Amino acid sequence: MDVTTKVLCGQDLFNPVLAMGLQASLLLSLSHLLQIGVKSIGIPTPIPQMIAGLLIGHSFLSNPNLFGENFIQASSADYYNVLAFFGRTCVVFLIGLELDISYMKRHIRAASTIVVGSASPCIVIAGATSYLMFTNFINNKASFTAFFFIFMVAIANSASPLIIRFISELRLGTSDFGRLAICASMINDIICIFVGGLVTMIIRAHFKWTTWLWSLLFTVVVCFIVRRIAFLLNKLSHESQYLKNTQILPLFLLVLLSATVVDKWGSANSLLAALALGLTFPRKGKTARTMIHKLSYTVYTFVLPIYFGYTGFQADFTNAKDTKNLLTIVGVLLLCIGGKISGTLIACCRLNIPLKEGIVLGLLLNLKGHYDVMILGSITLKEDWNKGFVEVMLITTILNTLISGIAIVFLVSKDNNTFAYRAVPLDQQNPETELRVLACVHGPRNVPTMVKVIGWLSWSKDLPICAYLMHLVELLPKKRTSKMYHQLEDDELSDDDAYGGNDAVEINNGVDDFVGETGVFIRQMKVVSSISKLSEDVCDIAEDLRASLIILPFHKHQRIDGKMESGKEGIRTTNQRVLRHAPCTVAILVDRGLGGSSQQSNQLGLNTVPHVAALFFGGSDDREALSLSTYIAMHLDMNLTIIRFLQASSNDNTPERINVSSVDNEQILMAMPSRGAQDEADDAFLEDFYNRYVTSGQVGYIEKCVRNGSQTATALRDIIDMYQLFIVGNGGRRNSAITTGMSDWEECPEIGNVGDLLASSEFDPNCSVLIIQQYKAPLDD
Repeated sequence: MDVTTKVLCGQDLFNPVLAMGLQASLLLSLSHLLQIGVKSIGIPTPIPQMIAGLLIGHSFLSNPNLFGENFIQASSADYYNVLAFFGRTCVVFLIGLELDISYMKRHIRAASTIVVGSASPCIVIAGATSYLMFTNFINNKASFTAFFFIFMVAIANSASPLIIRFISELRLGTSDFGRLAICASMINDIICIFVGGLVTMIIRAHFKWTTWLWSLLFTVVVCFIVRRIAFLLNKLSHESQYLKNTQILPLFLLVLLSATVVDKWGSANSLLAALALGLTFPRKGKTARTMIHKLSYTVYTFVLPIYFGYTGFQADFTNAKDTKNLLTIVGVLLLCIGGKISGTLIACCRLNIPLKEGIVLGLLLNLKGHYDVMILGSITLKEDWNKGFVEVMLITTILNTLISGIAIVFLVSKDNNTFAYRAVPLDQQNPETELRVLACVHGPRNVPTMVKVIGWLSWSKDLPICAYLMHLVELLPKKRTSKMYHQLEDDELSDDDAYGGNDAVEINNGVDDFVGETGVFIRQMKVVSSISKLSEDVCDIAEDLRASLIILPFHKHQRIDGKMESGKEGIRTTNQRVLRHAPCTVAILVDRGLGGSSQQSNQLGLNTVPHVAALFFGGSDDREALSLSTYIAMHLDMNLTIIRFLQASSNDNTPERINVSSVDNEQILMAMPSRGAQDEADDAFLEDFYNRYVTSGQVGYIEKCVRNGSQTATALRDIIDMYQLFIVGNGGRRNSAITTGMSDWEECPEIGNVGDLLASSEFDPNCSVLIIQQYKAPLDD
């Protein structure tokens, strides 16, 4: 009976597991209620979650003077530690899994500069005041060296999970500012965790350096094993979109077990181990997609609210009544906020980052979180520190986050010009900057050509394209039937296909094969909506992703005989609405394959040198098309030719003017200077393009002189079988003599005269067409 009582509840009123579950449930419920209350003013969820923990914690509900004796039980401390350990392991592993490593590599120097700038004032001031804090709060038997380093780590640390959630909910996660802040916070967090872990291990009674080295070696070995298992799992379940639970669960348990083993060598090392496992986890294939899919909902819905709420739960604001404690709290607050902002501004000044962005960045890096609670609690157990000082630091952590968080929301919401998404046409972007593409498909038919176009636009491994492939699924109305189950036809038994079930599997397999063959990483998404709302969802997601280009499939598809056949009318309606309301440049892809035939188009590899032609008639859309072509021009495995159509004079009998020169035994078409009266913008743009790419032999250039639309159509027919892809501007209904009469037989005016002609069944069935419409900002902007 005594054993049973001890196992179930001991001397407590009820089982500590039940008490912990009750507290977690209350924390989740209260945090959701607070989120609803502050949602209208744009407060990110970590703030109400932290406040919920504060209300339930030692400051209020769990205060011994209220319900603390029954609500907080001494025997439940170990359960809290276990829950916190597995929670932070899941959070850190997911952060590593979702981190944009390529961006971090490219901007490691800028992020490191910001980290050094933001942390240096905090470290200097904390080091200068550490002796004063030690003599006033800490027992003389404690180690001053340990206090010195832990105090500096607590002041300089930035809570990367908290910063990531702030940036994500403020819709800054895809901006350069947001990603730079995430990189800086990750570097800061890694350094602080590393230093804090070393300090907590060194003050152990039986510390050995060999133990620390064994933990690092074990982490490296486990990372290698997890990678190999992930690669093997990618080859399984080819007929499904995700891996089975029985396949992915053992791998996740291995991650948790590894973090548990490393935790035996030091509590902070387990965080680095979980982060390393996430960073080295393969991003490509079903394994990563399944792991993110399974973890995301659980972590964001249950783990993170408890993770952030636990920080507020630990703080006891009743200790702030003491004058000495209150003055210390104010002093540490000023030290943290002032040091972070001043140091960050100095670093931003060196990096030419605007003042407003520098202030917000400093406030973001001042956010504190769970690690401060963990390191202070860990060091207190080993060094027998004064609990009053720990409580002061915990209160400072909460106030730091609340003050900085509210200030961030105010500054970001007030200054839309600095932080809001503002699309920039491609012809105003540097081709050496990252190209963000949102490609859309309605089914697996367009996937091979769509992903190959994305691969052609990715010209450098050092500057990879940021590509998203979004599966557009039409939400069909529910059909009512009086038939019983056994009376239904085979195609009526399930509506999985109508909601992208089997199509999603084929799309995933096609993208996975392409990524595995070319190394060009494509992120996959899916949106399910009614046809009337589909265009709105595309535009909203493009704005959230800060896309530079949206690629939509043409509503017609190619039959076996090469003729173009119309698909669902809703696809055309969606394209028309996106063209009218898109927040960036839009491209319509007429898919006839890119491999020379529709059968070859299913092969996703880039085994032959493709020939691409960019047609230039003049106007903003054609300049945009030429700007997109520059990404193809810089691709080493591409052959690009610019074909400019000019108005022929009455005495000009030369339909084509070219100059052929030989460079490295290759025929390069070089342009002769145009003497015609062209638009100044077109001439200036073409002159710059010519000097950059044509004179160096990267791009071929041809000028064709035509008098009317009939000659233009004839010229296009003459070259149609020479290229696999044509890129042309939309141009609307061009008011030009060289396209006169072409609109008389057009079927799809939304893609322009030339685009409609190239998309018709009269042309070569083996070439695809990409029609570009430049983004035009609204007049009120």
